[in-house]
Amino acid sequence: MLSLNSIKPNNWSRKTSKRVWRWNGSGKGTTAGRGMNGQSSRSGGGVGPWFEWGQTPLFRRMPKLKGFSNFNYKTRYSVLNVSDLETLAKQGITEITKEVLLEKRVIRNKNYAIKLLGDGEITSKVNVKVNKATATALSKIEAAGGKVEIV
Repeated sequence: MLSLNSIKPNNWSRKTSKRVWRWNGSGKGTTAGRGMNGQSSRSGGGVGPWFEWGQTPLFRRMPKLKGFSNFNYKTRYSVLNVSDLETLAKQGITEITKEVLLEKRVIRNKNYAIKLLGDGEITSKVNVKVNKATATALSKIEAAGGKVEIV
């Protein structure tokens, strides 16, 4: 019967390690297979995992940062089209704010500012609060009787 206490590994699967530094008769005495001299023969010697054997190291091949980057400081916008407003108006929503857009999952990121673009058509009267709006979007909403407030 097979049980956990009766199973053993195959004879060929486990090999005992060669014992080094055990005098010359063992075949691994004196230098213990490390060769004569050099960095790798010494205690604690060898090269680090970053060493590339004469090839120019990665950290020297990478471009260096120079100057100023505006990446962390630029304003990021969630885009909102006039056609999206029409969809919300058909659901009976007339006051459109950031909170409403997040709740209806029209925009996903609460940290981004909202920019209104003029893509699509609108027939319903809506009041919109956004951070930026294009001239086309403003004219379409005002033509439908709505109002855009820039916050």
